[in-house]
Amino acid sequence: MTGIDIGAITAGTLTVVFLVFVFTGAIPVISAAYSFLAIPLHAFRNHYAKAKPYTPRVAIVIPAWNEGAVIGASIDRLMALDYPLESLRLYVVDDASTDDTPDVIQAKEQQYPGNVFHLRREQGGQGKAHTLNHGIRLILEDDWMEALLVMDADVIYTPNSLRRMTRHLADPDVGAVSAYIREGSKDKNYLTRFIALEYVLSQPAARRAQNVLGAQACLAGGAQLHSRENLIAIGGQIDTSSLAEDTITTFETQLRGRKVVFEPLAVVLAEEPGSIDALWKQRLRWARGNVTVTSRYRRIWFRPSRVHKLGTISFGLVWFSLWLLPIAMVLSSIGLVGLLLLESDLASTVFRALWISAACTFAFTLALGVQLDSELTRITWREVLTFPGIISMLVMLTAFFPGVLLDWVPSLFHLRFTSDGLFWVTLSIYIWISVSMFGAWIARKIENTAIGRVLTPVLIYLVGYGSLLCAITFDSYIKELRHAEAKWDKTEKTGRVTA
Repeated sequence: MTGIDIGAITAGTLTVVFLVFVFTGAIPVISAAYSFLAIPLHAFRNHYAKAKPYTPRVAIVIPAWNEGAVIGASIDRLMALDYPLESLRLYVVDDASTDDTPDVIQAKEQQYPGNVFHLRREQGGQGKAHTLNHGIRLILEDDWMEALLVMDADVIYTPNSLRRMTRHLADPDVGAVSAYIREGSKDKNYLTRFIALEYVLSQPAARRAQNVLGAQACLAGGAQLHSRENLIAIGGQIDTSSLAEDTITTFETQLRGRKVVFEPLAVVLAEEPGSIDALWKQRLRWARGNVTVTSRYRRIWFRPSRVHKLGTISFGLVWFSLWLLPIAMVLSSIGLVGLLLLESDLASTVFRALWISAACTFAFTLALGVQLDSELTRITWREVLTFPGIISMLVMLTAFFPGVLLDWVPSLFHLRFTSDGLFWVTLSIYIWISVSMFGAWIARKIENTAIGRVLTPVLIYLVGYGSLLCAITFDSYIKELRHAEAKWDKTEKTGRVTA
């Protein structure tokens, strides 16, 4: 009798543990739904009431290392902005380039005297933050600059974008403003189309929500505008101790009581990676930087403050739901498999609840997101339909209609699952959310092989672009646990951006 009781207690305890694991997988879904529900409120809760036409003297600092293919066109476009030329200066910091970058910049310096300045660093390769700081130190030596714009060498600012950003600085409570970085490659492939859709969801969508919630997670690295006062308040330089210098700058601004505003109507076009390997290196750098940010600001999480809103529960949920998403995926798989092995009737119920809520949230976020940049999403309609992955969509269908995959489809081919067969099919469905990350890893491994050039896009469409991003984040966990060297891997730019 005692043994039976112990067994019952053990099974009950395990059931509770596995249910908690499954619920962990639901937290990112709840967080995403909550965040996107705030987006329509941006029509009423925004900063535009305090914004007004304002054209301060803006110094633009551009880090450039071997940017000869793009820097000349970038300077020309900046000089053509709808902004008073007498209030605009470009400081191009040449990070010991070994190509024709210095010659291109010097030619532009002569073409635009008094507006373009070439700053040369003889010791390069220390990373973007060091390069920026070289320029910022020189810019701060006199009092001409009233606002500083940090940008990348290859991006294209649409003509009215800077005016739309500076109008927010008319409010002295605003320390920094960010723009909408939009994927702008003229020769888009399947991956850049996925990135374009991701940027729609993460910027004009999610960052609108952050405007409403009152806390911004990150200024766009290629489009961040600071008031002079804010720049001095955060130390007069960009942080050099992390790979996430833009995120740290964003946090430091808000911790000092100044607002960070996202301006969705200021559009900046950027060239994004066209291969999984290049994307992996870029996002691994971002993910590892976020580890530093999470640790450095550990005392603010879930601690509300009168000075800033970084410590609110809503912002903490958004931050950790993204950062820990791969762990949540693995735990939810373990929970579902555990319930299945316990032969608990709850396994099917919680599986359906998890995937149905995920499907509804996904449909809602995409439907809302595509309206915020309808022109771009028309180009990426295939990626809109397959963003979660074709196999994940089949799993969602199974959650809504269990009989379709397990009964109706097999009957078409005059098949019938045995009890063992049904167990293995169910097990495969339950663990898919984690296995999809492994599929994305395989896609990277085979990308540069002869067969990979054909199969890699197919694999990404099957497992989903989100699984690819989660696999990269999971890799960042491994790199951090191994204390692997954190280095700046510059994304190669080839001038594919078009206005």
